[in-house]
Amino acid sequence: MESELKVLTRQSTSQRPELERDDRPLLKPDSAPDAPQKPVPEPGQSIEEMESKYAAYVRRDVYGTMGRGRLSWAERLWLVPRLVILVPIRVVAGMTILVSYYVICRVCTVFRAPNREDGEEQEDYAHLRGWRRAVILRTGRFLSRAALFVFGFYWISETRGENENESSDHSEGFERYGAIISNHVSYIDILYHMSSSFPSFVAKRSVSKLPLVGLISKCLGCVFVQRELKSSDFKGVSGVVTDRIREAYQDEFAPRMIIFPEGTTTNGDYLLPFKTGAFLAKAPVQPVILRYPYRRFSPAWDSISGARHVILLLSQFVNYIEVKRLPVYHPSEQEMEDPKLYAANVRKLMAQEGNLILSDIGLPEKRVYHAALNGNISMPSVLHQKGD
Repeated sequence: MESELKVLTRQSTSQRPELERDDRPLLKPDSAPDAPQKPVPEPGQSIEEMESKYAAYVRRDVYGTMGRGRLSWAERLWLVPRLVILVPIRVVAGMTILVSYYVICRVCTVFRAPNREDGEEQEDYAHLRGWRRAVILRTGRFLSRAALFVFGFYWISETRGENENESSDHSEGFERYGAIISNHVSYIDILYHMSSSFPSFVAKRSVSKLPLVGLISKCLGCVFVQRELKSSDFKGVSGVVTDRIREAYQDEFAPRMIIFPEGTTTNGDYLLPFKTGAFLAKAPVQPVILRYPYRRFSPAWDSISGARHVILLLSQFVNYIEVKRLPVYHPSEQEMEDPKLYAANVRKLMAQEGNLILSDIGLPEKRVYHAALNGNISMPSVLHQKGD
């Protein structure tokens, strides 16, 4: 199996632009990065020019740009039976797993009030103790792995750093950290991390109100983003995340956090600039690098619609994940005083260890690229940029 994964990795890498490893020393405290510039749409650019400029979001699998590329007749004939037979079976199996876990969460939280922070804005069941928390945690990890299996991720290749403990649970002798820091390639990342360590995520407030998923997100201990809140006494998502990270570092029973500091997904070959929110707590972090080797369809969710991505992903017989866990990163005194320095050094380490290309673009450029692919490069909304 390992030899097959190596072959797949070489095939995937051969489709990527030539990598240039950055061997410069880690950033010094006085090397503050320039303020990000808002991208400006450039009418008249060719597809080739756009792909060069926004390379971190370009799809390079056989389905082409936005998953709408021309397919050979052989590929079409191969795809049809999988769409008709394999996809419905996997959808039913996936929904069965989702409903089953919802029922488990409902039983475990019955007659229990959620933990609340900042009034009614943050609520979760991740702080439950005893058998309830044990059942939610263990069944959640098991069913998340079952969902990955249903989606074709039969094997997961994991590599651990020299100092990385074999157990992903808090235990005696376990090197504690405040948050998991991961690159972001696909929504599949969430399922993997749930199956591995069952951490809390940052999610939109609307997620907490969704059928089935809403209760599950509260059992995970998700931090919900409420952008329209105007109350002056609300400490904000950054404050809640910082408190959660500190709590996870200090209390072995507290739910841990996972942060995708890039703020959006890429095609898996690049690493975007990190936001500083995960590093404000000054606690050690656990860097994790995810890769998705592929032959036909790339599981990366970059410049393709959600519905098309799900259908094509489920139509593949086998999908692959490669995971590399780096040793826990302990910040220096300078890094603890400078979150930007801390974030930049962790990012550079992950790029070196994961053979990823550092890119200076971010979510605003992704919106510009998506707008251009859809034939509209004059949308004002694509220039909106979220802060840290």
